[in-house]
Amino acid sequence: MAKVLMYSTQVCPYCIRAENLLRAKGVEHIEKIMVDTDLAQRTVMMQRTGLRTVPQIFINDQHIGGYDALHALDQRGELDALLTA
Repeated sequence: MAKVLMYSTQVCPYCIRAENLLRAKGVEHIEKIMVDTDLAQRTVMMQRTGLRTVPQIFINDQHIGGYDALHALDQRGELDALLTA
């Protein structure tokens, strides 16, 4: 199974949706970095992605984007291949 990292906050409905979608796809472990409690990590996230919104999702160190991008990958049938690579 792929390595999944997600920058998140404690109260983010799109983060919850992203996590639920990944879990439904069989992802058992999601490394979550909470940028609302660790401001230094928010800076790291913004440097890595150029974005300040959450979630920001990485699969095997490839930046996917937020929930909408993750959902679009799934709708196109491309998410499963990324998760099993």
